[in-house]
Amino acid sequence: MPIDTSKPLRRRASEGASQTVATVERAADVLVLFAEPDSRTLGVTEISEKLEMSKAAVHRILASLRLRGLVELDEETRRYSLGLTAMRLGLAYLDRLDVRRLAAPTLVTLSRTLSETATLSIRTGYMRVYVDQVTPSREVIMSVTLGVPYPLHAGASSKAFLAYLTDEEIDDYFRTVPLTRLTERTLVHEDVLRKDLAAIRRRGYAKSSAERQPGSASVAAPVFDHHGRPAAVISVCGPLERFRGEEKQAAEVLVEATAQLSAQMGHVPS
Repeated sequence: MPIDTSKPLRRRASEGASQTVATVERAADVLVLFAEPDSRTLGVTEISEKLEMSKAAVHRILASLRLRGLVELDEETRRYSLGLTAMRLGLAYLDRLDVRRLAAPTLVTLSRTLSETATLSIRTGYMRVYVDQVTPSREVIMSVTLGVPYPLHAGASSKAFLAYLTDEEIDDYFRTVPLTRLTERTLVHEDVLRKDLAAIRRRGYAKSSAERQPGSASVAAPVFDHHGRPAAVISVCGPLERFRGEEKQAAEVLVEATAQLSAQMGHVPS
């Protein structure tokens, strides 16, 4: 009876494949470790202890990652940091981010959870426009018109953008943009607006009661990009009288949702 010599070969091939997968997983663990806020630079001993790997294994992985530019070594401190190739990978990811596509499921969830309208706005210069909305299944709702520009001082979504611009940009806004009224409740005094912007930054969201549209109320929070800039704003809005009792819950749910989206955009809170 002939001896089947292929079984040991298949077993060795399977074992080799398993070892390769394990090595890739360990290398991925090392790279992910550098993404932690307190791990911008790491030494071999730190990596070894945090990942419970031998120093020899860490050295081998770091050597391979260095060859591909994924990490680089400071020869003086003997500490490693992410390399140029890692930066290129990060930029490639950020380049393909589409905030409207990314935010779409969040709008649906917010509207269903709170039974109110959820909207998405983007900024263009010192104006902003609604680019998406999801309305609830109830008789009386608020809806917005997509594509219409609004100034950054009128309404929650607008103020959520303005509050998180740089101090220089905010000063320039007040210097160059007329503080016109959209309703009788629109804030049009610079000192009052500046106090409101400071309050927005403290609590993390803006609120409005009929400042942009009569009979409506809303809360709005920014979605930050990897530079810490407001890439978009999401709001939850409803009829003024009904929304008064919903504002606190809506704000809590909204801030949590925008924080998750900001993380997907590469934002790391300071």
